Amino acid sequence: MVHDDAIPKPQQLVVMSPSGVQKERMMLKDMHVLSGAGVVLSALEKKPYPIKSPKCTDRAPLFMKAERYHYLFDAAIKFHQLGIHWTSPGHGPASNVRVHRGREMHLNGSVMASSLNGNYIAEPPRGTLQQCIVLDIEGTTTPISFVTDVLFPYARDNVRKHLMATYDTKETKEDIELLRAQVKDDLEQGVVGSVAIPPDDAGEEKVIDSLVTNVEAMIKADRKITALKQLQGHIWRTGFESNELQGAVFEDVPEALEKWHANGIKVYIYSSGSREAQRLIFGNTSYGDLRKYLCGFFDTNVGNKREPRSYFEISLSVGVDKPSQVLFLTDVYQEAVAAKAAGLEVIISVRPGNVPLPENHGFKTIRSFAEI
Repeated sequence: MVHDDAIPKPQQLVVMSPSGVQKERMMLKDMHVLSGAGVVLSALEKKPYPIKSPKCTDRAPLFMKAERYHYLFDAAIKFHQLGIHWTSPGHGPASNVRVHRGREMHLNGSVMASSLNGNYIAEPPRGTLQQCIVLDIEGTTTPISFVTDVLFPYARDNVRKHLMATYDTKETKEDIELLRAQVKDDLEQGVVGSVAIPPDDAGEEKVIDSLVTNVEAMIKADRKITALKQLQGHIWRTGFESNELQGAVFEDVPEALEKWHANGIKVYIYSSGSREAQRLIFGNTSYGDLRKYLCGFFDTNVGNKREPRSYFEISLSVGVDKPSQVLFLTDVYQEAVAAKAAGLEVIISVRPGNVPLPENHGFKTIRSFAEI
């Protein structure tokens, strides 16, 4: 909205541009200009065939409605001024808030709110506060043995049955295409255990035989690749739905998740397993459905877990001001190093069955979430 209080609203203009256009560099050819009544005064410059220029109506509903909801922004600002956060239970006052008005001060914690002309205004905290926690699964929330002795064998033993039962479905066709692309790369790089997957016209049986051979080799090598993890997630879904599988977490995990949720701390999962598999594990535990305490799930589509860029991308996605406001918990030293390089705070989880850490690794460790 081209806004100027000196200009009557009916005479103000509305400017709309496609997402991805760098706004400070916009030219007239990059935007639609509308009158206050919604009449198009200027349209985007047409692109050469076959590029289709976005229509004004593609974006009009969002922009034409935006002004109607200005009161929501006003309300959000007022909540912030009063020290109220939407994630806190019942949308009540955020925990750990210290408020003072004039010379009066009520001390409840570490975050201050000072008065200006009688209004409460939140002041930034003096130290860095972890606003989000990102959790690994295997060896952190869940015993490694559950993955290696339960989930992996179930996928390996049922891959042929699953492919035969779902071969013609869209979902499995997409899984097969992902595996084809992965195996093609593996063959070019000489990965042990890889065999060529024949074209569809070779027949369903031959295609499935080759898929099973590749998947079994990938599972044996414990490869953290999207093509395998996506298929495994679909196989495990069948197991959870038939009650053949039940998610496992350490006994201190449910209580910690509930506590963090009650304190307004957002908790996310980042695992090499597919997001669907993650949801299945936490949605079907002996403690009930724990997904109500979780805000989201990340898998290898965001990046490899041993690369700093992946953690920086996650910090951008969870809405913090800086990566240091995210606490990452993992049992893997290389993941801890990558997360720290991205600016996250890191704690290593030491659980039964985990791989021993190198000496002088330099990270804080815990044996239970109760220590956090």
